[in-house]
Amino acid sequence: MSDTIDPKVQKATDEFRQKFARLREEIGKAIVGHREIVDGVLTCLFVGGHALLEGVPGLGKTYLIRTLSQALSLKFSRIQFTPDLMPADIIGTNIVMEDPGTGRRMFQFQHGPLFAQIVLADEINRATPKTQSALLEAMQERTVTVGGTRYPLAEPFFVMATQNPIEQEGTYPLPEAQLDRFFFKLVVGYSSREELKQILDRTTTGHVPEIEPVMTQEEILGAQRLVQRTVMAPHVQDYAVRLISATHPGSDCATETVNRFVRWGSSPRGAQALTLAAKVNALLDGRFHTSFEDVRRAAVPALRHRILLNFEGEAENLDTDAVVQDILRRTPTIEQAAA
Repeated sequence: MSDTIDPKVQKATDEFRQKFARLREEIGKAIVGHREIVDGVLTCLFVGGHALLEGVPGLGKTYLIRTLSQALSLKFSRIQFTPDLMPADIIGTNIVMEDPGTGRRMFQFQHGPLFAQIVLADEINRATPKTQSALLEAMQERTVTVGGTRYPLAEPFFVMATQNPIEQEGTYPLPEAQLDRFFFKLVVGYSSREELKQILDRTTTGHVPEIEPVMTQEEILGAQRLVQRTVMAPHVQDYAVRLISATHPGSDCATETVNRFVRWGSSPRGAQALTLAAKVNALLDGRFHTSFEDVRRAAVPALRHRILLNFEGEAENLDTDAVVQDILRRTPTIEQAAA
């Protein structure tokens, strides 16, 4: 299939790989390690999705997102979520303005920090559900409605949120509807011994990395269109569909673990995430068609936050990552099923 690829498509694929590598390189000037997390964030960018980063404090989640904004020629905005943050503090509000010439007063909309292209929602689970819900329309529809008027957001629009999993007091867990709007949930782990040494060398010696812009708005939108056009064969698509069905308790594809420990499985957004992330994986491998392995590599970050455990699963302290891994082990590809 790769032998008959159109030269223009091959050129676009090669340029995509080069730009992805350049972005990874620029981020690497500031961020040590975390290759999987960086690739996950960039994948979300190139599919037009949003990313949720979870990890204990001090692991560089916010720094990673700020560095990405410097490597892209896009408008960046940072919102620090706190319990007293109100929806109007995020989306903006109508204020009374007076015309100097006529003295007439009128309402004028003042844009909030959400009107950017890369939005960092820092410690999103510290805000109340009412404030968290202010993001829902923007994340799904790319618009904001205030006073009955809809305001479009500039494309590309990319929300990257961080949350701390260990401080439950004074936090408000994100509801499933909002979690489902994040394309990937990326769990940021601890750095290795060698990575810690590099971090100290970079942060305690006065070293200030210079991040250069790598991609423009038009180039990002073009890359997103390329991802959409990447081919997924029917048998690969069927595999992705069966993986999603396997998360649904009582379905024909559900595993024993799912039937016993899962309350709700993935929505269709999970299937969309598997498909688009698999296409990015294929492009990074120099192919314009997806494989089973492309889908499998996307499964954990795409599904871990779309599976809700039941009481027994929570009592067993089961991790949704383990549920996804069990599904991957027990859901055959077509070749395996035929064998």
